Amino acid sequence: MLDSCENMPSSCEDAIDRAKKLEVPKEATVSRKLVINYRVPTNIIIAGMGGSAIGGDLLGDWLHDRVSIPISVCRDYVLPRYASEDSLVVAVSYSGETEETLNAFLEAVKRRCMVMTISSGGHLLQFSRKLGIPHIPMPSDFPAPRAAVAHIFFTLIMLAKKMGVIDNVSTEIDEALLVLRKVSEQNALSRPLKLNKAKKIALEIGDTVPIVYGFRQYTAIARRLKCQFNENSKTPSRFDVFPELNHNEIVGWEAKRNLARQFSVILIRDPKEPAEIKQRIEITKRIAKVCRIVEIDATGRQKLARMLSAMYVGDFASIYLALLKGVDPTPTKTIAYLKEEMKRRNMTIMFEKEIRGIE
Repeated sequence: MLDSCENMPSSCEDAIDRAKKLEVPKEATVSRKLVINYRVPTNIIIAGMGGSAIGGDLLGDWLHDRVSIPISVCRDYVLPRYASEDSLVVAVSYSGETEETLNAFLEAVKRRCMVMTISSGGHLLQFSRKLGIPHIPMPSDFPAPRAAVAHIFFTLIMLAKKMGVIDNVSTEIDEALLVLRKVSEQNALSRPLKLNKAKKIALEIGDTVPIVYGFRQYTAIARRLKCQFNENSKTPSRFDVFPELNHNEIVGWEAKRNLARQFSVILIRDPKEPAEIKQRIEITKRIAKVCRIVEIDATGRQKLARMLSAMYVGDFASIYLALLKGVDPTPTKTIAYLKEEMKRRNMTIMFEKEIRGIE
């Protein structure tokens, strides 16, 4: 997991190269009665779960104030009602076997949505080939789906560009890759504690329960870090965002001191954060001073680089926290157990029947 984390910049470059090879068709003839037409979408839906879905959240946060169409993430078996022929639906499943994503994929095909898929193989790849749906392959050697987040995110960026949703992103991507390389060097395992921000964060968190606070473009980052502490560090965690958390979450810090001290707050900071957000963060720090407070400072000139730099430091910190706890960050036994139990429903057989019905 740590090797994969250190190699994230290379993973981003690989994603860009793979996505460039995709030829978006004008149409996909799924069957004699079902033809999907590809054009500039009026909305984008990323269908996925867990580490395969977070790339969609990142895309939405990054483009929130840049594009005029909504970008949403579907973490369920069923698509929202508005998904239609004008919707670009990207079904993402690292394994290609995520049943929620497979179901959403089939639903998107039936609704004639502009469907595209991303996976390292599995039934999502098989079904895409059978139905003539554009597919972008991912490497199959990531230790877990969450390790592929940057690969998925940059693939989605390139897809958005190919579909005419965004343009002129090359300078932002170039800076983001440069910043990621610096973050990798500064937080690598070989970097000593006194010079390693991620190691310091892990040490500060210690045995406390980490709560991650973000805002605006760091909403997905806060969610990502919460999940990284869950899966890598094997610890409970949660996240919230400004300014909403100032209307409910902060009251929880009125809890008894011995309870509050069991938590740590991780604040994602931005050198360009708006004055009103900066003030809220500083007031919240005073309110939550009963617990440990740690800050992650985003770096970079442009929004994309700053977002990814904060996420990257957090990713490293979650792995170092696992090492401090003496646990292996890679396996997720409880998720594996749940998946095995869910296999008893034989959803794959149902999906294969539906594919034959569509063909």
